[in-house]
Amino acid sequence: MENHTIVTLKKGEGRTIKAGGAWIFDNEIDTIVGTFTNGDVVTVHDFDGYPMGKGFINQNSKIRIRMLTRHVDQEINENFLRMRVKNAWEYRKTTVDTSSCRVIFGEADFLPGLVVDKYEDVLVVECLALGMEQFKETIVSLLKGVLKEDGISIRGVYERSDANERRKEGLPKVKGFIGETFDTEVEITENGVHYLVDVVNGQKTGFFLDQKYNRLAMQRICKGKRVLDCFTHMGTFALNAGIAGASDVMGLDISEYAVQQANANAVRNHLEDTVHFRCANVLDELPKLAEAGEKYDVVILDPPAFTKSREATKNAIKGYREINMKGLKLVKDGGYLATCSCSHFMTQELLAKTVKEAAKAAHKRLRQVEFRTQAPDHPILWANSANVPESYYLKFFIFQVVDEK
Repeated sequence: MENHTIVTLKKGEGRTIKAGGAWIFDNEIDTIVGTFTNGDVVTVHDFDGYPMGKGFINQNSKIRIRMLTRHVDQEINENFLRMRVKNAWEYRKTTVDTSSCRVIFGEADFLPGLVVDKYEDVLVVECLALGMEQFKETIVSLLKGVLKEDGISIRGVYERSDANERRKEGLPKVKGFIGETFDTEVEITENGVHYLVDVVNGQKTGFFLDQKYNRLAMQRICKGKRVLDCFTHMGTFALNAGIAGASDVMGLDISEYAVQQANANAVRNHLEDTVHFRCANVLDELPKLAEAGEKYDVVILDPPAFTKSREATKNAIKGYREINMKGLKLVKDGGYLATCSCSHFMTQELLAKTVKEAAKAAHKRLRQVEFRTQAPDHPILWANSANVPESYYLKFFIFQVVDEK
């Protein structure tokens, strides 16, 4: 709910939002004039009274205000929300295959704290900010209307607001239907590969859409090759390799549930003769494969985020260095390594440095094929500062691996 509370920043603070970011932290605020309830939309002024826009406030969170608009005279109402939703959809229609895609990506779509993924005719919603709770169902309704204008009928909406981040906002975890119940297993097709997505039990919102075009890039490299896909999850990179004509593919994942899903997806794509999956701890399994003399034409490393905080980055670097060193030892001379990080705090430069150290330790030379990021439906909103944008998290390298001789 919007009110007339004015939040004034300390002198010299607000560098992030002045540079185009979306967050104001608790230690940047000087005064708050007016009464408010956590989640209310308030007006933000610079130290000298200059109006900087509007955002919702939450005293439970270190991110005290998340900005909704730079225009102080903008009313935060249904027309405003419809404009934001319409702009997000028009952008996706221009840049990606929209059969399954991320339709709203929080701050990068100027709707902070809200994620909406579309899997064919199902929407999955994740809300991570208290202030967005009041708008959540209105936005879903508006989105259904915008999609209907393009002839897309949504048969159901499911909420997966069950991430730990909600606790930082003073929110309980929420998981359940928004509106009518429906069959929550959805078949999608991506890059010619069919998957069954379980939006209730799958990780995050059910599927990782951000790697869509990175998986497609690997199809070209994997044709006719022997491939090892580590941290395979639902078998996504492995199945892209298989459909591209890889001769033999092995996917590894520590989750028995993920391996069951991956095997079912292999059958769904008639790839069960060439694409296989095993339940294994990747860090333990790679040295065993090396000891057994196994070699692969292509090794793919798609680990979970080893760090979700700046403080834990040092340990994460060790983890990325170890996994890349072990992976590199399994690549044939002239073969390929795909390696990535989905951690916001593991920057492109830091990942590159870590992989370089791993290559040196493994006595391998790397020739970069390409560097990629998250798919365009997870847009990276640039800020005019040296800070890494909040919306930039996925870094993906493809290398050719050459022995040092």
